[in-house]
Amino acid sequence: MSHLDNAGVLPSPLGEGAGEEGALDFGKVAVMLGGRSAEREVSLKSGGAVLAALQGKGIDAHAFDPAARPLDDLRKEGFQRVFIALHGRGGEDGTLQGALTLMGIPYTGSGVLASALAMDKWRSKLLWQAVGLPIPDYAVLTAASDFTAVAERLGLPLFVKPAREGSSIGVIKVKAAADLPAAYAEAARHDELVLAEQAMEGGEFTVAVLGDVALPAIRIVPATEFYDYAAKYFRDDTRYLCPCGLSDAAEAEMRELALAGFRALGCRGWARIDFLLDAAGRPYLLEANTAPGMTDHSLVPMAARASGLEFPDLCRAILELAHVE
Repeated sequence: MSHLDNAGVLPSPLGEGAGEEGALDFGKVAVMLGGRSAEREVSLKSGGAVLAALQGKGIDAHAFDPAARPLDDLRKEGFQRVFIALHGRGGEDGTLQGALTLMGIPYTGSGVLASALAMDKWRSKLLWQAVGLPIPDYAVLTAASDFTAVAERLGLPLFVKPAREGSSIGVIKVKAAADLPAAYAEAARHDELVLAEQAMEGGEFTVAVLGDVALPAIRIVPATEFYDYAAKYFRDDTRYLCPCGLSDAAEAEMRELALAGFRALGCRGWARIDFLLDAAGRPYLLEANTAPGMTDHSLVPMAARASGLEFPDLCRAILELAHVE
């Protein structure tokens, strides 16, 4: 039985008794955390929080770091479900999902194709463009790019980013065309596929999706120049507004766009869709995160709490949606 009712509304959280009674349904659960990506530190924080929450609900959950153990231990030790709290490559890009699918072990979040598409910001943009969803203008950069022409077309400032990293790793805000080659070189240290992206000054927002429900939008107001790695995970002066300050109609439009972006990529279970607004207040899809952060600074728990779902019940709800392709 899911936390999501047939009308697509989040009902009241399960009581403690219901959580304990349902614990046996999950069997032995591995919480995947750590890994080898550039986001290992954040993953350890996310996974630790999820592990404590599931154990607090009476679920037989155990930490599993694939950087320290072979995946075959999942079968050898009788794990029956996997909660993926890995971020970045090797956990969020479809590779782990493929391995778990072959092993026949249900796991949280999206499947192989959707995970791979969402991790690749260029290809997710191509797909969203193809179905008519709004995205910021962008360009793929190479060492041979005409950087002056790119700056003229996209305008300044603009952002340069590795296409297949998360947590704003390698993202640089470029204010002068002369700085674009150096920004490209820095981003290319993280990924050979690099994007330049139009900056939008109307605000940054995010919408979490749980099952078939778009949760309340959150506005992100960083104290730094943009929402970088430190602002996401370590600074205490980033502001998160929920209610987000948009009109009811504007927020409803953003939540519908989040569901459309989620479905276009073939996502399932849960995800977080990030948005930028232009100066006129029009929303544009920025990227999808199929294994979002679950730290004390993370956005999905904030949105769930605004819907009446506390963190332990959110973790349980995500685990209920685990599947195998």
